[in-house]
Amino acid sequence: MTTRTTKRKGYLTWDETFMLLADLVAQRSKDPNSQIGACIVNEKNIVVGLGYNGFPIGCNDDDLPWSRKDKNTLNTKYPYVVHAEANAILNASTKLDGCVLYVNLFPCNECAKLIIQSGIKEVVYKHDKYANTDSVKASKKLLKLSGVKIRKFKPKKALKIIPVYT
Repeated sequence: MTTRTTKRKGYLTWDETFMLLADLVAQRSKDPNSQIGACIVNEKNIVVGLGYNGFPIGCNDDDLPWSRKDKNTLNTKYPYVVHAEANAILNASTKLDGCVLYVNLFPCNECAKLIIQSGIKEVVYKHDKYANTDSVKASKKLLKLSGVKIRKFKPKKALKIIPVYT
């Protein structure tokens, strides 16, 4: 009988693990266009908060619009949806000072303010689809000014998960 003397190769890094969790929780979103997920971890790599984009608790998903475009903003999802980052912060089981937020889409300026105020020290993001919008430009400025580190997620290998971002 042969005894292994080395650890298994090809296991997930912490970054890969937490981004996969963000992608997984994003699949809870009912949004037909964008499924966004967020995962917050503490300095011991323990998950302390998860969130996805959706309507507030108690609001039926069938009673509000999922539309992206309409002349009347009230007929779109934007005034009603709570972003994944905000839900992860609100769902957190502890104080978030020094934590890291993993998210599959770069945070908007409103979420950046919540990230900063909550004490999160780093944002790891997967996609930056809206980099040229004023909202994301303001977000990056706020995060930089407040000392929150921003880092693009770079997996060491191809991850085996179905993409949920559209």
